[in-house]
Amino acid sequence: MQVIFASLLFPSSHLPVPTTPTDQVQRYLPWLVAVALFMENLDATIVNTAVPVMAENLQVAPLALKAVMTSYTLSLAVFIPVSGWMADRFGTRKVFLQAVSVFALGSLLCGLAVNVPMLVASRILQGMGGAMMTPVGRIALVRTFPRSDLIRTMNYVIIPALIGPMIGPFLGGVIVHWLHWRIIFFINLPFAFAGLWLVRRYMPDYRDENSHPLDRTGFLLFGAGIALLSYVLEVFGEHSLAAGKLSLMTAGSLFLLAAYGWHSRRTDQPLLALWLFGRRTFRLSVLGGFFTRLGVGGMPFLLPLLYQLGLGYAPWQAGLLTMPTAAAAILMKISSQSLLARFGHRSILIVNTLLIGVVILLFTQIGPGAPVWAILLLSFCQGFFMSLQFTSMNSLVYADVADRDASKASSIASTSQQLSFSFGVAFASLVAGWFLRGLDQTNPAEVVPALHIAFLTMGTLVMLSSTTYWWLRRDDGNNVSNRRSSVSAG
Repeated sequence: MQVIFASLLFPSSHLPVPTTPTDQVQRYLPWLVAVALFMENLDATIVNTAVPVMAENLQVAPLALKAVMTSYTLSLAVFIPVSGWMADRFGTRKVFLQAVSVFALGSLLCGLAVNVPMLVASRILQGMGGAMMTPVGRIALVRTFPRSDLIRTMNYVIIPALIGPMIGPFLGGVIVHWLHWRIIFFINLPFAFAGLWLVRRYMPDYRDENSHPLDRTGFLLFGAGIALLSYVLEVFGEHSLAAGKLSLMTAGSLFLLAAYGWHSRRTDQPLLALWLFGRRTFRLSVLGGFFTRLGVGGMPFLLPLLYQLGLGYAPWQAGLLTMPTAAAAILMKISSQSLLARFGHRSILIVNTLLIGVVILLFTQIGPGAPVWAILLLSFCQGFFMSLQFTSMNSLVYADVADRDASKASSIASTSQQLSFSFGVAFASLVAGWFLRGLDQTNPAEVVPALHIAFLTMGTLVMLSSTTYWWLRRDDGNNVSNRRSSVSAG
C-alpha cells in the first residue's frame, strides 16, 4: 500500500532544491500556505448551497448527494494522520506540490463529473490533496521561522481558515443563482495554479534523512477508525440510519481507535506520536482546543437555521450576515501578537474563551424583529475573538516542540481540529434536533426559542472549556509571543 501510494504521487524524478534566498522564502511562504488553505476551506463549505441545483442537474434526489459532502470529509480524516510521515519521507516541497496538484485535479474532475459516482470519487481525490496541504504547510512554516515570529506567520494560516467557511455558503449561492454549479469546482483552478507557481519558487524542502518506514498497521487501524467515526458524525441526527446500526458503527470506530492506542505503545515508530502529549503546552493546546472547537464548530450549522428559519432571511442574506466575522478576523490579525506579548497565552486563552462563550450566549437575544446592526455586531465580535483564539491555540502547539518533531505535532493537531469541528456540527445537530422535535419549523415563534436553547448549550460548553487552560503556567508560550518572563520581569 505504501509503495503504490508513494509511486502514484511521487515519481522518481527529483525536484530541484530551491535556491531562493531565505528572506524571500520567509516573505512569500506564508502567502503560499494561505492560498492553499483558503482554497481548501472554501471548497469544504461552498458545495452545501449548491446541492439542490446539482441534484436537479444530475437527475437524482438531493439526499443522494450526501455522499458528495461526506466523501471529502472522510478522505481528509484518513489521510491527515499520514501527512507528517509523507513530509519527512519525501520532503515538504515535493509533498506540498503534489498535494496542490492532486487537489486541483480532483476539482477539475468534480466540475466535469457526469454522475454521482464520478463526483464522489473526485471529491475523495480532492480530500487526499487537501489532507496534505494544511499539515505540510504548517510544518514548513514552523521549520522556516523562529518561534518568536511564529504568531505573525500563523496569522496568514488562520485568516483563510476563517474566511473560507464564512464566504463559502454565500459565494456558492451566488454562483448557482447566476452561473452553472460546475463553476464552484472550477473556481479552485486559478488558486491552484498560483499555488503551484509559488511552491516551485518559495517552498523549502525539509525532510528527515533518517525517516522510518510507514507504520502500516497503525495507518490501517487509525485510518479505518477515524473514517468510520467521521462517517457516523456526518450522518448523526439525520435519522438516515437506524439507531442500532449507528451504535454498532460508533462502537466499531472506538474499538479500532483503541486498538491503535494499544498498537502505538508497542511500536517504536507509530503513525501518530502520542508521546507528544507528555509535553504540557502541546497537550493543553490540543485538548483545550478540541473542547473549545466543539462549541465553536456548531455555529456554522446553527446560525443559518436562526437566520433563515427563525428570522426569515433568504440564504444569500443569511450569508451576508456572517461577513463581519471574516472582517473582524482580519482586524484581529493586526493586534493578536501584541496582546499575547502583553498578557501571555494563559491569560488570553482563559479570558478569550469565556468571551467567545458569552458571544454565543448573546445570540439567544436575537429573534424576530432584532435590529440588523445587533446581528452584525455579534457576528463581528464572534470573528474577533475566534481569530485571537485560533492564533493562541495554534501557536502554543509548537511552543515546546523541536523542529524535528514538527511534522508529528502537525499531524496530531490537524487530526484533532478536523475531529473537533465534525463533533461540533454533530453535537449542534443533536441539540437543535432535540429541541426542534415535534415543532412547526415554519413558525418562528416555535423555532427561535428552541434554537436559543441550542445556543445556550453551545456557549456554556465553550465557557467550560476555558478551565482546561488553567493548567497552563504564566510563562508558557513566551518563546512564541515574545513576552518577557514573569520571573525576570519581577
